[in-house]
Amino acid sequence: MHNILMFGQDCLKCKGRLWCQLPSCPIIDSYQQLFQISKSIPKKQFSGSSPPSVFVSWQNYPKLGVAPLSPNFIDPNADFLDNPEKWFNLSGQELISLRQQLIASYTNFNAFSATNPSKSLSEIQELSMAVKPVDVSIELKKVPSIDVKFDSLAPPLGPKGELKSFEIESMPKIPEKIDYIVSDSDAKAADALNELYKADIPVHALYKLLSVGVLGVKKKRKLVPTRWSITAVDSRLSESMLEKIKYFSELQEIQLFESSYLENHFFALLIPDAWAFEQLEAWSAGSSWMMGEKDARIVSDFEFCKGRKDYAENVAGAYYSARLAICEYLMKEKRQATAIIFREIAPSNLPPLGVWKIREAIRNAVRKKPLVFYDLDLALSFIEKRLTIPISLWKQQSKILDAIKYQKKLMEFV
Repeated sequence: MHNILMFGQDCLKCKGRLWCQLPSCPIIDSYQQLFQISKSIPKKQFSGSSPPSVFVSWQNYPKLGVAPLSPNFIDPNADFLDNPEKWFNLSGQELISLRQQLIASYTNFNAFSATNPSKSLSEIQELSMAVKPVDVSIELKKVPSIDVKFDSLAPPLGPKGELKSFEIESMPKIPEKIDYIVSDSDAKAADALNELYKADIPVHALYKLLSVGVLGVKKKRKLVPTRWSITAVDSRLSESMLEKIKYFSELQEIQLFESSYLENHFFALLIPDAWAFEQLEAWSAGSSWMMGEKDARIVSDFEFCKGRKDYAENVAGAYYSARLAICEYLMKEKRQATAIIFREIAPSNLPPLGVWKIREAIRNAVRKKPLVFYDLDLALSFIEKRLTIPISLWKQQSKILDAIKYQKKLMEFV
C-alpha cells in the first residue's frame, strides 16, 4: 500500500533553489561526491572546440559568472556535447561522462552589461550565436576544479576554472536568421524567440542566445542565468503556440502516449476538450529529490484555458518543458485538447540531469502512434496497469480530472 503525502516547501518542491538558505544544496552536493571525475586533470591552458556553449550562473544576481564551455581538444563533432535534442536514449552515466568533458571557464559580468558589452563579453556572445563547433583558446588562472555540478533545470557541468584569457580561433558559423534577429535592436525578446524557433533554430540554441543577452530591445538587453532562460524559452514558445491552439477544433478521441527514459515513466493523456494542462509527478522514495524519505509523494501544477499567472512552483521547469512538447504536437495536428502528463520517477542513484529529458521524453512519446480510447475511465485503467502507484491517488491530486468529473458544461443544460 502506497502512502502518498501532499506537502509544502521541502526539498522536492525546492529542487536546489536554496529555499533552505544553505550555501549549497545538500542533495546535489551528495551527488557531486558520487560522480567525481576520474579522468586526468585538465591543464590551465588549452585549445578546444566549443559545441558552442555558454553557461550563466544564477547565484549572486546581478553579478553573474559567465562561462564558455569547451573540451580540451579539437573535435568537429563537439556539438553533441551540448545538444539535448540528440541525447535521448543515452544512459545517465553516458550523459554525465559526456558533459564531464566540458570545462567551464568562468568570468564575472554584471547582468546589465549586455546593453553595452565589453570586448570579452562580445566574443562570448559571438560564440553563442554559432550553431557549429567553434575552436577556442583558453587560459585559466589556475588548474580547474574537477568536480561535476548537477542542476534540476540545466544539464550537468564538468570542471570549473576562473578565466584569464579567451580567444576565438576559428570563424563562428552564424545563421543569417540569428545574425538578423540579433541586429534588430527594436524587436522584443519574446518576438525574437518565436521568429528563431519558426526558422528551425533548436530550442537549446535559443536558451544560449537569451542567456548571453543578445535578444530583445537593445537598451533592455541583459544576461539571464541559464536555468532561468531554459524555463523562459519553454514558457514563451508554448504560450505563443497556445494563442493559435485555442482556436483549433478539439480532438475527436482520447489519445494516450507513453515513453520511459532515465528511470522516468511518462504518460501523456489528451482528452477532447478545451485547452487545459496539468502535470502530475509521483516521486518514489529513493529518487533524486527524495533522499531519506520513506514514502512516495505526488506534486502537481495545472492551468485551464485562461492559462497561469504565476510560476508552476511544485513541478517547476519540468512543467514548461512538457507543455512545450505537447503544444508542438497539437500545432502539428492543428487540434486543441486537455492534456494531463503522468510522470512517475522510480528509485535511482541518478542525480538531477536537467529538464531537457522531460521535453525529449514527451517528444518521443508523441512521435509514436497513440492508443485511442472513447472512455476516460478505460484510459485511466490502462495507465494504472503500467504505473506502480494506484490511479486513485493520482486522481486525488488532479485538479483537471476533478473538474471533468464534477463540472457541468453549458451544453448539458440545453
